[in-house]
Amino acid sequence: MSTSLAGRARRSTLALLTGAALAMLLSVTAAGAAPLTDPAGNRGAANAVPVDVYMKDTSADVGLQPHSFNPLWQSPDIKVCHTAVECPTSQNPIVGQRNYIFVKLRNPGPYGTSVMEEGAIEVYRTTPGGGAAWPGAWTQIGWMSVPVYPGVTSVTIPWDDVPGPGHFCLLARWVSPNDPMTFEGPDIGVNTRNNNNIAWRNVDSVALVAGGLAQIRPFAIGNTLTRAARSSVVFSQTGAPFQTAGGRLVADLGPTLFERWVKGGKAGKGVREVGRNQVEIVDIGQASLDNLELNPGERIAFSLNFTAATPTQEKIAVNVTQIGPDTTGAARADLGGVRYDITVAQRK
Repeated sequence: MSTSLAGRARRSTLALLTGAALAMLLSVTAAGAAPLTDPAGNRGAANAVPVDVYMKDTSADVGLQPHSFNPLWQSPDIKVCHTAVECPTSQNPIVGQRNYIFVKLRNPGPYGTSVMEEGAIEVYRTTPGGGAAWPGAWTQIGWMSVPVYPGVTSVTIPWDDVPGPGHFCLLARWVSPNDPMTFEGPDIGVNTRNNNNIAWRNVDSVALVAGGLAQIRPFAIGNTLTRAARSSVVFSQTGAPFQTAGGRLVADLGPTLFERWVKGGKAGKGVREVGRNQVEIVDIGQASLDNLELNPGERIAFSLNFTAATPTQEKIAVNVTQIGPDTTGAARADLGGVRYDITVAQRK
């Protein structure tokens, strides 16, 4: 969004780009055009007109900031593919290999006009889940400078040597001096809702075999506040119920988080304790683990174990979300989550 828009003062907290540019980038889909210049021939005159490049947070998002769409963390404009040819749907990256991140940049947004804008796209990763404080909990994957022409520009960033276990939250940031952030604080959710320059994607595929081994996924919850705070982990599902496939979901909280849950009175609903540090999510559609206290700045990871007994062709999605206080003062904010897209195949 442009700094020249009357009546819309904005405070930029852009940081200087750091790190070496990837040697192989350069896959930008857009028509060629000359950079904007002022009458004296100086580049960077784009700030003379309103410019606004944005990414969608949800399919209904048109770039307004802030907006009320949820969940924020399923952006359709971020996709991971195994090859440099864009795949139909995002894939889990292959550990140890080169994968590719596709990001769509849209120009103009609601606060701009149809002019080319230059900037950089940055992509970051973190452990899937919520409460990942910006910027400390995020690791940069790569960045590239790119001109964004009117329309939709697709940017491809190679992702080399993907670390195990290969399951991540991804964050994309469009950084431009003429199209700055409104602000950035420690809460990614607050940042994403208030900046159309930011998009966030936490979607994971879980491919199960009926009667086969469990598929294990990491999930982390965190506290971005400077005081201790209590959160919930909330479970829901869309599409066919996981129970259709004889599905079973067990959260292995680990000793630290399990102890916090015990100290919190084993609060929750639709769950039952089934083993050392383990809790089964019995009613996946409306279950929760509540009253989990986290120290200031703390983030704790645990494991989700998925199994199924019956093959099915139906679409199954389990959503796991951290709900708790954020820096705006909201007591029950969405601090981030993951959608697990589940398939269950017949055992061969």
